[in-house]
Amino acid sequence: MHHDLTLHAADLRLAPLAEDHAPALLDLVDDELWAGMTSPTPRTVQEMTTWVHAARTTPQRYAFAVLGPDGTTRGSTSFYEVDERVARCEIGHTFYGRAWWGGSTNPAAKLALLTHAFDVWGMHRVALRADARNSRSIAAMRRLGATAEGVLRGHRIAADGTRGDTAYFSVLAEEWPGVREGLLERLGSAPAPG
Repeated sequence: MHHDLTLHAADLRLAPLAEDHAPALLDLVDDELWAGMTSPTPRTVQEMTTWVHAARTTPQRYAFAVLGPDGTTRGSTSFYEVDERVARCEIGHTFYGRAWWGGSTNPAAKLALLTHAFDVWGMHRVALRADARNSRSIAAMRRLGATAEGVLRGHRIAADGTRGDTAYFSVLAEEWPGVREGLLERLGSAPAPG
């Protein structure tokens, strides 16, 4: 879905994802980093441009490029399955280049997204999910303060056609103040990016 929403937190800017982000995003990915995604690893600028185009045109999905203070593309993330009627959405389709793993990038991006979801859109529930084999993403959701809800068996189809399980987490509106405090604390003591 095309949108003009730009979000900020700490030193990050989440800008609407555009086709011109594709070359920088391609430089960040490889098979190991892309594992757990449901599409094949993009190998060319055209394949990443196709992925970006799909992200931008999916209904109820707000896709972002995650940009550092110098404009460097650090990765991508999205709101998706946005349902204002029942006040819920999901955050996902997230990946960052390895140079920004373990630093402030993910907590800052989640702070920007969750702040918008709860404080601007008035969401009651924000869900996050990952392939159940993706221990890194699951650990990040736990550090975020999201509540583990369980595993949906046989829920995902990987790029190679195999089935996988999905681990679900969520944050409810009444939990958001505590989650926000935890993210702000982490950002206050986060190591410098890169």
